[in-house]
Amino acid sequence: MFTGIVEEMGAIAFLEKALVGTKLTILASIVMGDLKIGDSVSVNGVCLTAISIGERDFSVEVSPETLSVTTLGGMGAGTPVNLERAMKLNERIGGHLVAGHVEGVGVIRGRHQDGNTIFFTIGAPPEILRYCVAKGSITVDGISLTINEVSERGFSVAIIPHTAKVTTLGLKRVEDVVNLESDLIGKYVERLLQERSQLPKSSPVIVRTTCRSEG
Repeated sequence: MFTGIVEEMGAIAFLEKALVGTKLTILASIVMGDLKIGDSVSVNGVCLTAISIGERDFSVEVSPETLSVTTLGGMGAGTPVNLERAMKLNERIGGHLVAGHVEGVGVIRGRHQDGNTIFFTIGAPPEILRYCVAKGSITVDGISLTINEVSERGFSVAIIPHTAKVTTLGLKRVEDVVNLESDLIGKYVERLLQERSQLPKSSPVIVRTTCRSEG
């Protein structure tokens, strides 16, 4: 489990592609502190396992399935990535509970700045939007953000200068793709209500509203 609070921006050093999957070697510094082989690391929101560790980098293996359903399949050497080690239960949870199981890919449809805040509009598939509510949480490329507004085709978020500086979101432009993971809590509530026959199996959970908040 993760919190969605990115520890640092690393970069892909190189890739080794094979039929059974791809090995990524990632340059990093902060997350190298106590990283061990077998530890989980969130790479742009994707939970991966460290299989080897060097002085300034670590390697992970990515299955063909993960490559096909996340943005990792389109990355190359030099691509910056958001990194976070698995959470510790004895520390504050600054974001929200993040599994690192990317559910789909979104597309940035709009970006504009208002004062020191950058607003993004992100197109998302229905299976993710059903769990999106204003003031709720969403994970975008491993970053825990507060949903600003929800529509039938997407949602919007706002980021402060610090988030833009320390994560890859500050580098994103219109038409760029991002990994998305909706909030776990909404899924459990939906399943519980369905089991009690208090909610139809396909009932959408979408709220249309307008507000502003920063991630």
